[in-house]
Amino acid sequence: MTAQLEIRTDGKLGIITLNRPEAINALSREMIDGIAATLGDWAGDPQIAAVLFEGRGSRGFCAGGDVRAVRNEVLAGRPEVADAYFAAEYAMNGLIASYRKPVVAIGHGAIMGGGLGILGHARYSFALGDARFAMPEAAIGFVSDVGVNAILALVPLQRALAFLLSGLTVGMGDALQLGLCDAAIDPQRLEAVRAGIAAAARQAEPDTALVQLMQAEGIEPGDAVLCGEADRLAAEFAAPTVREIVRGVVARAAGEHDLSRLATTLAGRSPTSLAAILASHRVARSNPAVGDVLAVDLGLASYMVRQPDFAEGVRAVLVDKDQQPLWRPADLESVDQQIIMQIVDRPLPSSASLKLPRT
Repeated sequence: MTAQLEIRTDGKLGIITLNRPEAINALSREMIDGIAATLGDWAGDPQIAAVLFEGRGSRGFCAGGDVRAVRNEVLAGRPEVADAYFAAEYAMNGLIASYRKPVVAIGHGAIMGGGLGILGHARYSFALGDARFAMPEAAIGFVSDVGVNAILALVPLQRALAFLLSGLTVGMGDALQLGLCDAAIDPQRLEAVRAGIAAAARQAEPDTALVQLMQAEGIEPGDAVLCGEADRLAAEFAAPTVREIVRGVVARAAGEHDLSRLATTLAGRSPTSLAAILASHRVARSNPAVGDVLAVDLGLASYMVRQPDFAEGVRAVLVDKDQQPLWRPADLESVDQQIIMQIVDRPLPSSASLKLPRT
């Protein structure tokens, strides 16, 4: 097993620890394959009753997929390697979401992108009270992926779109309102929660014990700031096009200055990303099955990594870190909406492979 993962057991609890703290546990292909293989092995092991995910290092549970490595493959003329990476990641997300044994995750610090693809699809998720959540793909010329649309399809539209289109980082209050996590916990109680999860795995009904643990250990998460702003902008986020959404939010912020952070952020995101995120989220609301959502994610990921905004966005945010991307196209009017709609509307050949059976 790769050194970027730690695999161990505690009684009947299988524990997978992301162990790449220098990269805030960004998911390499080796980590993704290792997680999938381990879950496959444990699925039929009667000695494993539940699975726990954690992340090493003080900075966070998981900052997402290793998009810098993906960008390098694209720039080297190997976009098919990027396609294979995302296919493997999304299949892993589907496996977690459909796993027959309880999957539990304890998050801390940064929980972003691919990190939400693990924690968000776990049957039970805890996070320390100071955890920070984001789907920042619009900042790097990509699309909100890892099946998160299946989760956010269950919350009010304006809240989902404010989170996805802006890519802003939110705290536990917003995360609970968005359905991204189940319970905030006190850092002083972390070891007690771990012990409780291990004890639950030894019970005849681990799900019952885990629900009780969540109810006993959950603390007040704090304010849901972004959700509150989004609720004030429900009419704007219900507009038919992303151009109208952005214009509406910017217009409101001109008279309500506490909305300026959200408006400014939206206006600065990749226009192609904004169009793809809106389209994929709307189709997920009509069909929120995780396998189908992941199939759309895969089609859009394959398209987006081949567009100039992906290489440029990763450069600006993660490589050079100048935060000054030059988007192409630079305006929403010039985005090829037709091809995006074709991708989200058509059934993909890969869809069947992502509708994983319950293991």
